[in-house]
Amino acid sequence: MYTAYVIVTVLAAAWVGFSAFSLLRRAEFVVTPLVEYGVPESWWTWLGLAKAAGAIGLIVGLWLPVIGILAAIGVVLYFAGAVVTIIRARSYAHIPFPLLYMIPVIAAAGLGLAA
Repeated sequence: MYTAYVIVTVLAAAWVGFSAFSLLRRAEFVVTPLVEYGVPESWWTWLGLAKAAGAIGLIVGLWLPVIGILAAIGVVLYFAGAVVTIIRARSYAHIPFPLLYMIPVIAAAGLGLAA
């Protein structure tokens, strides 16, 4: 079980890290929807840094479990906020995208609690 936890956590952290990197480098496939949702550009760097901190926290959590759990909670809340933002913008077709980042983090946290 521990091996599965480590693998899922590393993959989830890499996936969230990719999301952070994409936002911080202003990838068009990320910023175009943000403009559509009405997210101010002044928030983009902070949002990218929050994702990066969550990804790092997931990795640190392999050695310090309390950090991993806190990071997982933060990442899940971040992407739950993204779902709310998408719903408020009435871009319902985009709802699955934040869930693609949230679900692996939830799985990693569950495996961590079970290990």
